[in-house]
Amino acid sequence: MKLKRFSIWQLSPTKWIRKIRGFRLVYTPLLAIVIFTAVMGIILGTLQLQEKTQQESALFRELSLAKQRIQMRFTNNTEALIAIGRDLSTNNDQARYRASALEQVENMVLANHEIAQIIGLNEDNIRQWTIPVSGNKSDWYEKTENAPLINRELKKTIELSKMANRPAFSPFITLNLNTDEPLARERKTVFWQVVPITNGGEIAGVLAALYTTQGILDVIPGELKSQYRFTLLTDNEKILAISSDRDTPKRSFSNQTSLDIGVLSPNLILQIDTYPPPTNLTFRMLIGVVLGLSAFVIWSLWSVLKQMQVRQAAEANLRTETNFRRAMENSTPVGIRAHDMEKRITYVNRAFCEMSGWTPNELIGLQPPFPFWPENRRLELTEKMNRALTLMTGAGMKNGVEGSVLHRDGTQIQTRTFIAPLINEKGNQTGWVTSLIDISEPKKIREELAASQERFITVLEGLDAAVSVVSIENGELMFANRFYRERFGDSPKGHLDLAGGEIAHNTMQMLSEELQDGNPGIPPSSLYQESESEEVQILDSGAKWYEVRRRFIPWVDGRLAQLLIATDITLRKASDDLNRQQEERMQFTSRLNTMGEMASSLAHELNQPLSAISNYCMGAAKRLKAQADPAIDKDILPALEKASEQAVRAGTIIQRIRGFVKRSEPQRKSCAIGDIINDAVGLVEIEAHRHRLSITSQIANNLPEVDLDPVLIMQVLVNLLKNALDSVREVYPLSSRWSAPPIKISADLETSTFPTMLRIQVTDAGAGIAESVIQRMFEPFFSTKTDGMGMGLNICRSIIESHQGRLWAKNHMDPEHTKLIGCTFTILLPLESTDSKAVV
Repeated sequence: MKLKRFSIWQLSPTKWIRKIRGFRLVYTPLLAIVIFTAVMGIILGTLQLQEKTQQESALFRELSLAKQRIQMRFTNNTEALIAIGRDLSTNNDQARYRASALEQVENMVLANHEIAQIIGLNEDNIRQWTIPVSGNKSDWYEKTENAPLINRELKKTIELSKMANRPAFSPFITLNLNTDEPLARERKTVFWQVVPITNGGEIAGVLAALYTTQGILDVIPGELKSQYRFTLLTDNEKILAISSDRDTPKRSFSNQTSLDIGVLSPNLILQIDTYPPPTNLTFRMLIGVVLGLSAFVIWSLWSVLKQMQVRQAAEANLRTETNFRRAMENSTPVGIRAHDMEKRITYVNRAFCEMSGWTPNELIGLQPPFPFWPENRRLELTEKMNRALTLMTGAGMKNGVEGSVLHRDGTQIQTRTFIAPLINEKGNQTGWVTSLIDISEPKKIREELAASQERFITVLEGLDAAVSVVSIENGELMFANRFYRERFGDSPKGHLDLAGGEIAHNTMQMLSEELQDGNPGIPPSSLYQESESEEVQILDSGAKWYEVRRRFIPWVDGRLAQLLIATDITLRKASDDLNRQQEERMQFTSRLNTMGEMASSLAHELNQPLSAISNYCMGAAKRLKAQADPAIDKDILPALEKASEQAVRAGTIIQRIRGFVKRSEPQRKSCAIGDIINDAVGLVEIEAHRHRLSITSQIANNLPEVDLDPVLIMQVLVNLLKNALDSVREVYPLSSRWSAPPIKISADLETSTFPTMLRIQVTDAGAGIAESVIQRMFEPFFSTKTDGMGMGLNICRSIIESHQGRLWAKNHMDPEHTKLIGCTFTILLPLESTDSKAVV
């Protein structure tokens, strides 16, 4: 009885502690769930507020983008109209420039959907032209009852623009259209923009552009209009245009801003509305996550109760697994033995006993050297075992250790031993497990194959051609000789490049089908057939050329492979290319000579009729002067004199061309550099005027005459001036070349050198020259032009150096040193005469 009371006293506190522990295990996760739910609720509310703020910020950003696009479009249109008006008022050749201006207006109407019509009026407000001339886009308002209203507002806007002498806008005009056509709805609300045309401070007319409010919304990108609805409003919230008739939900966000389309323009407001309502998908997903996690915790508590039953089942399965593994060890032909930390044998399987001829009782407990080792190798095998066990502590073994086992009957077996550490349930190593495989026969075969392969590899390594074998199935490089590795490394990329890319899959499929359908032991017909040799260029290895021969072969492991032999023929290709280039240069030189002869003959034939025209004009002018008729002196004589001057000018230009292309031996003589510069400018100035560019020359006074070849020096200057023209044309488009700085050519004395030299500089305001190009631009056959021969600058430098001078180029940077803004070519020529001759 005392024992029972002692037992109750002993067990009651334990049960109480277990009850408290169970209470904590059950209710602590529930309390954690409540706290977790409250925290997640706060986080969800914060995220929802943050999401709302982000949507409002995105809405403001998209509204700002749409506002910028619309204001930029009106600014560009106003500038374009002002430029067109300036062209119409300042050009003398009215017919040609009027056609050009009308073409610009037509392109402007076609490119801007918001402009329905552009008309030109003179100083008396009389319409001169209308773009577009006729059609649905221009005639719709004149054929309706709204024409008086539109014309009345146009007159008011013209008066306002003339008073302010600046572009002005009319109020918004709401038209009464009795049709439901989509085109009519787009023109429901319109307004005018009037731009005055001034000439010498006086208004010579106006340009009027008719805008549709619906077309203004087309300036906004389509992706924005698909996500938001844009509306144009007046100050009193009157809707002028709307991007979509689709209604926005009540919970959508909205924002608006004012549009500044001009100084004298009506107030215009752009409003943006979101289509989809602010979604609470994130909030709902997080609520679902909270509920899911809470359910997972409750499920985890229920799982703990089932743990004991699962553990018992696991122990039963473990016993079954142990018996199964023991059966596997006894049935495998691989010998297995276990050692403790002192290298004592603790376990052997049946295969190892059969391999050594010893029983388990005789083997367990033995330490090295073991009696089943050959007596003459026991010291060697002991060292191998000690080294292997030391290296493999805590790790597995991949390649194993070769050894030998001596059977009791005297038979010696070659083995390969694999060692792995034996770890207990606490993670501590208690020994090693070794597995032995009989490799006597495979080792003998491998030794014979190794000797044969060594002889084969020696032959292939000595070849002066790349030999490689690549698997067709996975593109693996299975063999490469020394020549291949030196050129392409150990990657199959070189093989694929030589083969022209990936190996064709249809070829692989065809060969695979032949291998499957063919008779055993007989190779298919497609194998061993060598393809025709082809020449392949590989850019990765320094632009090398190879002669490639290929064939498909079955590899030693049965896989289908491609054998490729590539011989380096780079030197032969370089020789062929050099011969071809020499032939092309000879043909080009022959064509240049022919062109020079033709130009000289043409100049000679044209010079005589031009001289006759000049003489006839001057003779007619002298006779008319003798009559003393004021009308003739005012109207006819100036025209005859100008015709004579133009004939003389044409003859001068032809003489310059004839002297430039005339073929003669280099001849030096004392020349004035100013005359040479003027002739060069005269030749290039024709092309400059054609591209709306100009050339200015600055020649210092009292420059001494220099002993040089004038034709060769003029050739250099013409080449440099034409290059400068090309550089400026690339930077300035045709519409803005009136603002391009002129190309400058100057001549003065360079006093910083000794002795003093003549300096000629050609400066342009183009894009400059890249540093990589400056280093190579004087090399022969190097050119950045698609149709260039690459000989111009090389010949120029040769000419200057033949005159004992120098030629170089220098770029100009902007004040911030961020980009190139031009380039200067400088020529230095000696003033003193030398005995050297110029060589082209």
